[in-house]
Amino acid sequence: MTRLANEHGAINLAQGFPNFPAPDVLKEAAVQAIQADVNQYAITWGTKRLRDALARKYAEWYGMEVDPEAEIVVTCGGTEAMASALLAIVDPGDEVIVFEPFYENYGPDAILCGARRRFRRAPAPSSSAPRTIRRGASSRAASSRPSPSCAGDTTHTR
Repeated sequence: MTRLANEHGAINLAQGFPNFPAPDVLKEAAVQAIQADVNQYAITWGTKRLRDALARKYAEWYGMEVDPEAEIVVTCGGTEAMASALLAIVDPGDEVIVFEPFYENYGPDAILCGARRRFRRAPAPSSSAPRTIRRGASSRAASSRPSPSCAGDTTHTR
């Protein structure tokens, strides 16, 4: 993915590294944590302080009241979050549609759930012009949604 991103001038979200220096405030916070001997793993669902901060952000940004003890889980990254979500909602024998191109863990995560994978090409955009999606927009262009026809007529998702 790094090679393809570089070749096409894309933002590389597939790898676990940024291509820019960390902000000084982050570096300073890391040094302070090391000097204060804050060096233990956090609890698996995220520290209370972080979950409380996320709950405040949800209230501020989205007007949602969420319970940081029961409704927020902090994961080690998107891969863990996706696997956890799939394991929670997909039952053995279910079919999972995996749109191509896809992140390398989508297929294996479906297998872990005991699901049958259905690989489908994502529908082509209706135009080559770049689209802008604003946070809080009430709807997205129809071309950004997969069309039911691209999934075949025997697929099932939950």
